[in-house]
Formats: sequence, C-alpha cells, structure tokens
Amino acid sequence: MTDPLSPSLVLVPVDGSEESLTAVEYAVTIADEYDAAVHALYVVSEDLARAMNTGAVDDASVAADTKAFMQAVTNLVDDAGVPLSTSMAHGFSTRQLSRHPGSVVLDTAEELGADFVVVPRESVSGDPDEVLAKAAEYVLLYASQPVLSV
Repeated sequence: MTDPLSPSLVLVPVDGSEESLTAVEYAVTIADEYDAAVHALYVVSEDLARAMNTGAVDDASVAADTKAFMQAVTNLVDDAGVPLSTSMAHGFSTRQLSRHPGSVVLDTAEELGADFVVVPRESVSGDPDEVLAKAAEYVLLYASQPVLSV
C-alpha cells in the first residue's frame, strides 16, 4: 500500500515568534519522515514594514533580529539533516488590497510547488506583531495543499 501523503517540499511561514519556531519543529518532523525539504518564509508584518519605512525603527536592528531568528530556524533544520531554503516577503501591500499574510503564504506555496504547509495558529499572547496569527485561518480555508496548524 502506498502512502497517500508524500510531500517533497514543506512550507513553513515564520514571523519571529515562538509559535513560528514551534511550527518549524513540526515542519522538520514532517520533512524528515518523508525525505522532503523545508522552505521557511519570513513574513514581515504590516506594522513593522510601515515603521521601517517611516524610520520609527532602526533597519539595522530589524535586520539583526531577523538574522538571529533565521539562524535559529537554520539550526533547527540542520540538526535534523533536512534541506532548507528561505525567503522573505511583506505580508501586505498598500497598492494591492488582496495582498495579506494569508495570500502571501499561499502564493509562495504555489510558486515553490510546496505540497504541504505548516502554519502557526493564533498566538495566545495576542501580540499584534505576530503576523502569522492573522494568516492561519485564511491558509486553512484556501490552501490546495494539506495544512497542519500548530
């Protein structure tokens, strides 16, 4: 009997939150089980992008925080020996109203040919900077791939 689920690329959107690191752990487990690769998509929140554009936050500080977080993601994936690729995207657009964190995740999944998505569910902290909490329901409703919400 063949396994009906055999992903080759697991997409895991991240936003710098602890919940998204947990999602990476699940993505790694799935990828390891099916000899798949992981793609970590860092989604920049609307508030952070606006703050960067207006100079309200230091770009170098944001870059350092993002780099440190993505290093933690890389360490998690490397420890399991799973192939990793990464990218970054803004989770909104002032010019394209239909662009939001959920659509960014699904568009990336389609562009990369990801056949499984692991998305962090809503944060218990309610922190507005945790952009993926806003995307989870959308991804669950509209994804054409299997989705695990953790």
